Amino acid sequence: MARVKRAVHGRKHHRAVLEQAQGYYGNKSRSFRAANEQVMHSLQYAYRDRRARKGDFRRLWIQRINAGARLNGSNYSRLVAGLAAADIELDRKVLADVAVREPEVFAGLVHRAEEALAAKENGASGGPAPATGVDASVAGDQVS
Repeated sequence: MARVKRAVHGRKHHRAVLEQAQGYYGNKSRSFRAANEQVMHSLQYAYRDRRARKGDFRRLWIQRINAGARLNGSNYSRLVAGLAAADIELDRKVLADVAVREPEVFAGLVHRAEEALAAKENGASGGPAPATGVDASVAGDQVS
């Protein structure tokens, strides 16, 4: 079997890892062994944090929506429930942007959500909901 000489590819790999490790503290930017370990950890952190960033933004959007809702006499949970009742489908990113950039439009959304929630609550307190299904007698027997 032919002999395989690996020096060129080994050096190329070492050089690539050390270039990725530029700026790391101490031996982690100079020694291949320390640099390789730190680069592998750094890539794992980057992978994890790209996913964590999505949750961070969702939390930020919810805080902004809640702040805007409270300025208009509501809160986040009532606003979201009211928007669902009013069949207004806006995601949290858009709602947060509207709350920050266009407060008067957001106030209108809060008002419509509160109206829809009030209508839903008034409709729900008017007695049992009509049965929707194939057999109304079966619907009356269900435990909710």
